[in-house]
Amino acid sequence: MMGKRVAVVILACAIICGFTIQPALATYKVGAIFSVTGGASFLGDPEKKTAAMVVEQINRAGGINGEKIELIVYDDEGDATKCNLFAKKLINQDKVIAVIGPSVSGLSLAVLPVFEKEKTPLISCAASYKIVSDEKTGKPYPWIFKTPQSDSLAVEAIYTQMQKMGIKKIAILSVTDGFGSSGRQELIRLAAQYQMEIVADEKYDPKDTDMTTQLTKIKGLAPQAIINWSVGPTQVTVVRNWRDLGMQKITFFQSHGFGSRKNIELAGGAAEGVLCPLGACNIAELLPAGHPQKQVTMDYLRSYTAKYNEPLSSFGGHAWDAMHLVVEALKAVGPDKVKIRSFLENKKNFVGQHGVFNFSPDDHNGLTKEAFQMVVVKNGDWTLAE
Repeated sequence: MMGKRVAVVILACAIICGFTIQPALATYKVGAIFSVTGGASFLGDPEKKTAAMVVEQINRAGGINGEKIELIVYDDEGDATKCNLFAKKLINQDKVIAVIGPSVSGLSLAVLPVFEKEKTPLISCAASYKIVSDEKTGKPYPWIFKTPQSDSLAVEAIYTQMQKMGIKKIAILSVTDGFGSSGRQELIRLAAQYQMEIVADEKYDPKDTDMTTQLTKIKGLAPQAIINWSVGPTQVTVVRNWRDLGMQKITFFQSHGFGSRKNIELAGGAAEGVLCPLGACNIAELLPAGHPQKQVTMDYLRSYTAKYNEPLSSFGGHAWDAMHLVVEALKAVGPDKVKIRSFLENKKNFVGQHGVFNFSPDDHNGLTKEAFQMVVVKNGDWTLAE
């Protein structure tokens, strides 16, 4: 009774004094887990910045149906245990309606069971096809989606370019982490389909600082091209070693993990002539005027570089796509997890930074190899490959 009397008195005073009591504004809580610091910060930092920028833009424009987005970001520091704990915290304590991230394939694979069990949509920002494909059933995990082009699509794009160039005899290099292992598996699986002969299959550790031994072995086998599959410092080290060994006559391909101009800069000129498949956001200014992604990629380029005064990368583009997919779902169906999942699974013609996405119950990535443009490093920047 006392509590009710106090409430009545407060309300009466408010009315007498001419104030109105406004109900608390509702917000749509969206979670994110990125490797903002640690060894994969080159992925997580631009992802966090991009997601925050998108939310700021949406809220400044009035939110979604009058409601603001509250973005809750956790930094897993590249640690699987922390990533798992944050996933559970976002769902059970923060009560988010969807999560974007994690940044890397290994951590995305590690937290899949959490989101499947809790029936919460996850849009990963990592590349491995295994993230959206249950190898036991061959079907997508119901609650898991992802925005980066799958490594299998990147392999197809590289092999298609090699066929154009008359390349048939190749060597592969890969890092022994989740991203490298998945890419290596696809390079081997698809080789016969594209008439590629793999004459060398070399590996290295994510912490290795010199790959001269592996490259020397490859040099002795005289392949026409090398494909390196890694992200982070190792991909710069490998290309520097390739140049130092005078192996430029052996064409060098990187995976789509090379998608940052910082890698070109860090290579210090060694990356000249290197080819890789990239999403449209990396080359927005090179796209023809009629390209379906021209407007969104140019808008992102201008906004990101103006706000952060740094080059954008593929990785921030993955977060842009993931965040905008959540926004479109909220606009269409509201904060209902089941409806959001259904909306994402059936979303068609979503024009993003990394392609025009067409999801389906059988495809939770929604892209084809056409989502890639093959580029070559020329004069210290990306150029469309012929």
